[in-house]
Amino acid sequence: MTFPDAALPIGFGSGHPSEPVVAHILAQHGVQRTPSAKLTLFQKRDFLDPPLCETLIALIDERRRPSTVSDYNGDAAFRTSETCDLDAAHPAVAEVERRLAAFLGLDPAHGEPIQGQRYAIGQEFKGHTDYFEPQGVDFHKYCSIAGNRTWTAMIYLNAPDAGGATRFKTIDKIVQPETGKLLCWNNLRPDGSPNPSTIHQGMKVRAGAKYVITKWFRERPWGFDAE
Repeated sequence: MTFPDAALPIGFGSGHPSEPVVAHILAQHGVQRTPSAKLTLFQKRDFLDPPLCETLIALIDERRRPSTVSDYNGDAAFRTSETCDLDAAHPAVAEVERRLAAFLGLDPAHGEPIQGQRYAIGQEFKGHTDYFEPQGVDFHKYCSIAGNRTWTAMIYLNAPDAGGATRFKTIDKIVQPETGKLLCWNNLRPDGSPNPSTIHQGMKVRAGAKYVITKWFRERPWGFDAE
């Protein structure tokens, strides 16, 4: 794996500052930063080209299943999409991994496998955060090895005919889906604690279908042996 300007990939430990990641992202061409003191959020249009997006959509359709949530809150309609675990050995998925690692400058060892999601008409993901609540019943199950989630990278693979926007509720920022557009944000505050201002929702698709892929990074390497 090579990185721009021969930079070393950035890892994460407890309380690792986010400034090097922010600086690395801002050095990329065409990046837009949302002006907010409450969260760190970036967009980049045309991060993936349409043919690559079409290939990923086909992969999601082959293996999609009902999405799940951690710390279930009793709302069966909280997340109604479908999910697919993408095979890292597939050339299209490997190419996305390469591009994300170069764009973010993060150590690939800290990344979870890429997931794909499909939203049909009426499907949504209500307001949620991507980090795991330290007091949540599933925190130890999901975070004892690799730690909490640090950065999220999400890419729209298409634009549905209507609906399907992503809304960041705290700052009332609505991002419309565009084929190949990347969103990425830091799930933690500068001190390393979870940032509740990252709460966001996948709004209902009103016509057509929406496809996205998501990759999360952790504080420690994915699969790290805590023993």
